[in-house]
Amino acid sequence: MTIVPLVFTSGWASGINAYGVVMLLGLFGRFGGATAVPPVLERTDVMIAASVLFVCEAVFDKIPYVDTVWDGIHTFIRPIAGATVAALLAGHHPGSLGEVAAGALGGVSALASHAIKASLRMAVNTSPEPASNIAISLLEDLAVAGLVTLAIFHPWAAALIAAALLVGGLVLVAFAVSRIRRFLARRHERAAARATARALRAVNG
Repeated sequence: MTIVPLVFTSGWASGINAYGVVMLLGLFGRFGGATAVPPVLERTDVMIAASVLFVCEAVFDKIPYVDTVWDGIHTFIRPIAGATVAALLAGHHPGSLGEVAAGALGGVSALASHAIKASLRMAVNTSPEPASNIAISLLEDLAVAGLVTLAIFHPWAAALIAAALLVGGLVLVAFAVSRIRRFLARRHERAAARATARALRAVNG
C-alpha cells in the first residue's frame, strides 16, 4: 500500500493542529492496532507531551487575537511537525515513498494549511464577538480528528477530502484578505481620528 495519501493528509492536519495529529496517530497505533503508525509515535512520553500541548492549543486557539499569536509562533512548528510525521510514516514503510520526499510533501501541505488557517483566523478576529472563534476552532478540531481517523482506514478518501479543503480554504482566503484590509483601514482611521482629537484638545486647552 502506498503511504502517499496518509502522508498528505497527516501533513494537512498538522498544519491545523500538529499536536492533535501526533496524539491521534499514537492512540490509533497503540490501542487501535493501526499498523501504518510508526512505533515512535506510540511511546508514552510522546503521547503525553502531545496530549498536554493539544490541551494548550485547544484553549489558546479559541481566544480572539491570542489564536493569531499562537498561529504566529507555530508558523515554523507545524510545517516541521508535518514533515517529521511524514518522514516517520515513510520510514515505517520502506520502498513506498522516500523519507526526504515524504518529509517535503508533509511539510509543504502543513505549511499550506497553516497559512490558510492563520489567514482565516485573522479575518475572523475582525468580528467583535468571540463565538465565531470558538465555533471555527471546534470545526478545525473535528476536521483534524475526522480526517486522521479516515486516513487510517481509507487513506485515499481522506487525501481527496484534504485536497478539497485546501482548495476551498484558498478561495476563502481570497475573500478574507479584503475583509482584513478593511479592518486595518478602519483601525487606522480610528487611530488618526483619536490623534486629531487629542491635538485639537491640546490647542484649545
